[in-house]
Amino acid sequence: MTLTRLVLAWLPVAAWFVIATYGTAVLIAQVSRPTDQPGDMTSFLLVLLKWRIVEAALLTLFASLWFDSLGSRGWWLLFLLVGALVTIPTWLQPGPAVRPRRVALSGAAADLARYVLAGAILAWRLG
Repeated sequence: MTLTRLVLAWLPVAAWFVIATYGTAVLIAQVSRPTDQPGDMTSFLLVLLKWRIVEAALLTLFASLWFDSLGSRGWWLLFLLVGALVTIPTWLQPGPAVRPRRVALSGAAADLARYVLAGAILAWRLG
């Protein structure tokens, strides 16, 4: 596995994660109608976008291990499980205010879809 191949696989996944993060933030903001200041949301979103780029790099490295050692069969199940592992702890976090069920479900569905589509991109680039 060359570094160029990894970077070329990471770039579309990083772009997808940034787009999906922004889209999820807009979706959840419309569903929950937060009362936060716009500046608070912007700074939070910038920190989240930086993490998504790192998360995409880690997921790309994980996918390269999968595709280079075990093959490309069952990639969708692997990324569905990884997405579930990432999503479940967000449901279990206690917070000062309980989120509405529809906000939690839409966020979880968006996270799962984000990981499965990232898996499809990585299967295309690395598989």
